[in-house]
Amino acid sequence: MRCFIGIDLGSTTTKAVVIDEHRNILGRGITNSRSNYDTAATIAKQEAMVNGRFFLFRQALGTTHALDDALDGFLGQLERDFRLEQYLEQLADLEQTCQRSLASARFGDSVKAVGEALDEVFRRLQAGAAELFKPGAKRKSDFFRDIAGSQYLAIGEVVAKEAGTRYDFLLNVFDRSIIEVENRVYADSIRRHLLAALERTFIAMPETSARRPQVEAPIKGILDTEMEETYIVGTGYGRARLPFSKEHIRSEILCHGLGAHVMYPGTATVLDIGGQDTKAIQVDPAGIVESFQMNDRCAAGCGRYLGYIADEMNMGLHELGPLAMKSTKTIRINSTCTVFAGAELRDRLSLGDKREDIMAGLHRAIILRAMSILARSGGIRDQFTFTGGVAKNEAAVKSLRDLIFENYGPLTLNIDPDSIYTGALGGATFAWRAVVDDGKVAENRPH
Repeated sequence: MRCFIGIDLGSTTTKAVVIDEHRNILGRGITNSRSNYDTAATIAKQEAMVNGRFFLFRQALGTTHALDDALDGFLGQLERDFRLEQYLEQLADLEQTCQRSLASARFGDSVKAVGEALDEVFRRLQAGAAELFKPGAKRKSDFFRDIAGSQYLAIGEVVAKEAGTRYDFLLNVFDRSIIEVENRVYADSIRRHLLAALERTFIAMPETSARRPQVEAPIKGILDTEMEETYIVGTGYGRARLPFSKEHIRSEILCHGLGAHVMYPGTATVLDIGGQDTKAIQVDPAGIVESFQMNDRCAAGCGRYLGYIADEMNMGLHELGPLAMKSTKTIRINSTCTVFAGAELRDRLSLGDKREDIMAGLHRAIILRAMSILARSGGIRDQFTFTGGVAKNEAAVKSLRDLIFENYGPLTLNIDPDSIYTGALGGATFAWRAVVDDGKVAENRPH
């Protein structure tokens, strides 16, 4: 099976999209961007290919009717069990790496006590791993560093207190080890993890055991099907750091414009608010960029700005939107500068303004800044497509809807649940065009 891949290396996350010869989306993958850009690109692509396998599992099992009404539940359990298998391998790797870090640490007479505490921390981490991947389990992140880090810190504090050893020594060992593990690629383990997960799923869902042969056969058939990486195109904020030749790089403006057009063919104007920049793009009916504006010199009004506000408020980034939606009063925020935002935030709180009203004001200020960029690019035309990570923030979306109506009247506003993958989708479409339209061959893959 020929696959065409787009990779969008953003400032905070790296996304990948895989499409087939008919331009159907097979899979999407995301990971946190890191200092090792080669690894970030590889892991995002790997995640997209795994996601593609699950898409093909669904297709094959749906065709055979092996599970019928139980299909969604089975595949959901299979994916959770697969993620558990991945997590357990990374956890074991982290433990070994922490032990090596401990061996070179200068903790004096405390080394033995820290080592014993470390053993107990990982024993408890292993014991509690399955709970993290049960149906309905809530995790603030799906990235290993975030999951393992939050668990390690919480358990480490308890164990250090119980053992009478220094908690900061345990933190030191973790900090020295996590980057090495985070930058490891476990591509050779995917098939093994999927097969082990399949066993777990049959145990967790004994009612499917009677149909095991009819379920196993198509799944193993998909695992034996090669997903050929026919052509890859990279884009994004960090595209210059991608391990691709120039022939395989496209600007993020072109990729976001084309990606929005693929999602919504009627798109005329695109607003993308990512982690590091805001892009306003005008496209023609074929998805070709006509004009654009962006703020690439300042993080004001972008995801990084919201991250800074979340830190100031001692909240998670995902909590800002829901809090702002509780606002009952309009507050004008004068500064969207990251440098001064903290000071204005503290001033507002000291004046007795409610946190939810301040948050609503901040979101409106961010969108007002985006509106000025849109105006410089040529305004907003129907249809208008909003993409990027901030498009998942309900308060930002509400502010955008309100301001569009105030300034332009009723327009069609498109927001795809997977809008964070827009640039990667555009890259995958360029990859498809390179082979199907331009006749380039697999030998031209990135090196």
